[in-house]
Amino acid sequence: MPNTPNAVSAPRHASFLSPIPMFFVLLWSSGFIVAKFGLPYAPPLTFILLRFIGVLAVLVPLVLLLRAPWPEKNQIGHIAVAGLLVQAGYLIGVWCAIKQGMPAGLSALIVGMQPILTAFAAPLIGEKVLPRQWLGLIFGIGGVALVVAAKIQLVGLSLSAILLCVLALVSITCGTLYQKHHCPRFDLRVGTVIQFAASAILVLPLAIIFENLGPDFAAVQWTPRFIGAMLWAIFGVSICAIFLLFALIRRNDATQVTSLLYLTPPTTAIMAWLMFGEAFNALGMAGMLLAVTGVVFVVKKPK
Repeated sequence: MPNTPNAVSAPRHASFLSPIPMFFVLLWSSGFIVAKFGLPYAPPLTFILLRFIGVLAVLVPLVLLLRAPWPEKNQIGHIAVAGLLVQAGYLIGVWCAIKQGMPAGLSALIVGMQPILTAFAAPLIGEKVLPRQWLGLIFGIGGVALVVAAKIQLVGLSLSAILLCVLALVSITCGTLYQKHHCPRFDLRVGTVIQFAASAILVLPLAIIFENLGPDFAAVQWTPRFIGAMLWAIFGVSICAIFLLFALIRRNDATQVTSLLYLTPPTTAIMAWLMFGEAFNALGMAGMLLAVTGVVFVVKKPK
């Protein structure tokens, strides 16, 4: 295929018209539901560590059996750094913030600032944000704010919980940009193994220091609800959703990919309404429509 502007932009536009983005949003949004199910039965760092170990237990044999190609040595380090930011930094921030009393709605709103932050940093990796995309980003954050407005509670909220959520926001934004710039292409199976191995190495000492983690994992209550949450966290979020995220990062601008995260709070709100009976009113529905409109403005390529 000739290297023309149309030839380059066509697959990007097509990828956002495919089911992949919507599957990604559904799986990624379910991570907040997993936290609601799993956190009562395990400390956050311990849960995250078990999640990383579970992913490695599934993918390492698969990589060895299929003889998946490993990246060059200089790429391994870049993939690991991106993993520490996208996986470890993001999850530690969000899960520990929720454990400290951060409402899920406010957490979603803070992390929902990622598309705006990514757009400001996009020129650093040679990407340009169009005026129409800036308008879409503003619509998106406005929609997120409407969805979570009724759920935001500030009474008793600690500064550490806010800082942890901001850490998650900065970490996943930097990780997305770093991966897009330094390692946009690698075997998804091997890359995921590298990222989760590096993240597990980071989280293990933190869990030992801050949660007194021992070899018997005594702090974990192995209830059916916890096991179900862990299995979904491993297969649904950490494997399937991450694979889809990597595929989207390969084929699209970073601003386009992160704009999909505007759809996470509305989708999570609907899931919480269906599963836990949490309120989802007309204001939330209006916010969801506004967020969807914003994403369309960002991802749609001009003719």
